[in-house]
Amino acid sequence: MTRVVTCNTFDGQGVEFVDEIIGSGAMKDVYFAPDRSYVVAFYKTPQDVQARERLEMIAGKYRESIFNQVGGDYWRNLYCWPTALLEHEGRLGLVAPTYPSHFFFEYGSKNDDMLSIKGKEKEGKWFAAAGLRNRFVDPRELGNWLNHLKICLTLARAVRRMHMAGLAHSDLSYKNVLVDPSQGLACVIDVDGLVVPGKYPPDVVGTPDFIAPEVVRTSHLPKDDPERRLPRRETDLHALAVLIYMYLLYRHPLRGGKVHDLDDEQRDETLSMGERALFVEHPSDDSNRIKVANSKPSELPWIDTERLPFTLTGPYLSKLFLQAFVAGLHDPAQRPSANDWETALVKTADLVQPCLNPDCEQKWYVFDNSTRPCCPFCGTPFQGKLPVLNLYSSRKEGQYRPDNHRLMVWTGQSLFAWHANTLIAPNEKLTEAQKRRVGYFVFHRNAWWLVNENLPDLMDVSTKTSIPIGGQLELKDGQQILLARGDGGRLVLVQMVDA
Repeated sequence: MTRVVTCNTFDGQGVEFVDEIIGSGAMKDVYFAPDRSYVVAFYKTPQDVQARERLEMIAGKYRESIFNQVGGDYWRNLYCWPTALLEHEGRLGLVAPTYPSHFFFEYGSKNDDMLSIKGKEKEGKWFAAAGLRNRFVDPRELGNWLNHLKICLTLARAVRRMHMAGLAHSDLSYKNVLVDPSQGLACVIDVDGLVVPGKYPPDVVGTPDFIAPEVVRTSHLPKDDPERRLPRRETDLHALAVLIYMYLLYRHPLRGGKVHDLDDEQRDETLSMGERALFVEHPSDDSNRIKVANSKPSELPWIDTERLPFTLTGPYLSKLFLQAFVAGLHDPAQRPSANDWETALVKTADLVQPCLNPDCEQKWYVFDNSTRPCCPFCGTPFQGKLPVLNLYSSRKEGQYRPDNHRLMVWTGQSLFAWHANTLIAPNEKLTEAQKRRVGYFVFHRNAWWLVNENLPDLMDVSTKTSIPIGGQLELKDGQQILLARGDGGRLVLVQMVDA
């Protein structure tokens, strides 16, 4: 019978763990609590004074600064954050919550679970590369494109919050992010190596594929060389951009067909990911395009940037991809912030449209504002009348300016408080009341309707008709609709696309 070990954390909490290793990585051995509600992970090698101090800060002060603030509960689902430190038989360890059950594979891999992944953690790599998705992952685990957008939004929020607290992850990659595309969920793990600039340096340089070019370029230099670039906030932003690109397009933004050294594979890798890194979809330099002829069938069609270009992600994300992989690739100061990504992902989620093809693998796509919108993934055109709501907000009473934000309408689409008022942001600070929808859209008898559930100021400006709560308003081309009065209140201009 396996024995249960009892010991105390540094702050006096009693913890127990079953003396049987359930997982072992490069740095730690992991053990379950008897009820599996938490794990205890012990470092394999002794940690120096600075490492211990950093861990105490991560489990103490930094944890409290994130979880004990307004909206703190929101972050419990986004991070697997250490709660306490302990020592047992001379080994330093930490206590952390167990990953929720949806972050473990339910169905295993194709062909009778040939890879034995059933019950294993859903590492992001399985969902970020077309070859792995198509060859190995059970279709029931893959989710759809809208859920991948939600995963990216969660990641952007998690990184934004760490950066606001003055922390950097230092090793952001699909190894350290668990995802559940079937529900659109994500969780950042391995946060015990957080970097505090100027105080706690990084333990690692990162995971290949996600290491920023400046870190790769200077990796041969000693750690104390002033020219050496180490992981920090800006390198997190490179990794975040790579993750978002891969979760939406299932290919790597820098791994193209260009060869820099035919004789030395390692030097070629260092150049292509470092000093000479080049976006595979660079608008004016096509020398690193992915060679489709050399690809495996399982990587198609995603590996084909002509067929599925990054622009299918819509105007807001396309702009940030260019900023991250062209302007900011070798200039860290120009990289989009996590907040930039969060804002763009929220706006992009408002632009998605359900595909009319029931067999479409991705189910959703970004409306491209053309007169004949169609799904880029399966080619199915939209048919019928498609309302697009252009959002305007008030800076002064009666004066409205465009917000560069639009909402696509589809049957069942919801309207929320943050659509009605620009001063309400859809983030962790939303109250329970603000999370509830205030209206929804329905197609009935060949017309589109907005049903008012909780918009006291709703008015058809064109006819000066107020729409009471419980009432409904037919949408018409060129119509102006007031959603909310006062500071930040929004006005909608209806644009009807007839496909």
